[in-house]
Amino acid sequence: MMNRSLTLKILSAVILFGAWEIAGHIPVSFAFPTFLESMGALMRMMGDGTMLDAYAETLRPLAVGIAISAFLGIALGIWVGLSRFFDWLFSPIFIVMQAAPLAALIPLLVLAYGIGLTSKVLVVCIMAMPVIVLNTAGAVRNTPDSIKEMGRSYLATDLDIILKIIIPAASPVIFAGLRLGISAGFIGAILAELKITPTGVGDIITYSRSIADYPSMYAAIFSIILLAVLFLNLLERIEAVLFKGNQLGYASD
Repeated sequence: MMNRSLTLKILSAVILFGAWEIAGHIPVSFAFPTFLESMGALMRMMGDGTMLDAYAETLRPLAVGIAISAFLGIALGIWVGLSRFFDWLFSPIFIVMQAAPLAALIPLLVLAYGIGLTSKVLVVCIMAMPVIVLNTAGAVRNTPDSIKEMGRSYLATDLDIILKIIIPAASPVIFAGLRLGISAGFIGAILAELKITPTGVGDIITYSRSIADYPSMYAAIFSIILLAVLFLNLLERIEAVLFKGNQLGYASD
């Protein structure tokens, strides 16, 4: 099964990159380079250290924002899932945050917090936290009543039920929400660099576009997508190991 899955992933990548190469040769647009030109630009930037320096800048707000979103998001999600009052109080806020156009909020963040690291971290949190909170709350809220009643029949305290029944039962869906939140965090990190101050990978994209160096621009975009895919695949592997034998939960379920 694993070999078949890997084969299909490789085949999908070959088809995608082949279509990219053909589209670049047609060409679809003068601003659309071929796949090989973009990979050549990526190798050049990796070789001279440009890409590594850019990621050192990009990963700072991403790592801080994801850490804050994961810790607060899971804690708030459990709290919201356990209490109808807090569900009524906080769920609409996170639903609005998830639905609101982030680009419209960025000028307000810049006005309040400037163009430094704080604004970029907040953008990542705004993108990542609603997904994590809502998935966690839904998982906690939908824990079967039968297993909670079984715990009470064995004289478990409320804290025991939360720590030993509800959280373990909800963990697969919580972890799936964490993966989705991290994916949204990657989007937020790049959007912050494009809209607030052009630094890191966002700076490469902006500068390359301004001088019509389209292979470098597409190489930078490709690199952030590749990093996100690799990181999310790593989380998926960790999830499969941690919850082996459990049915994995997804936000769309």
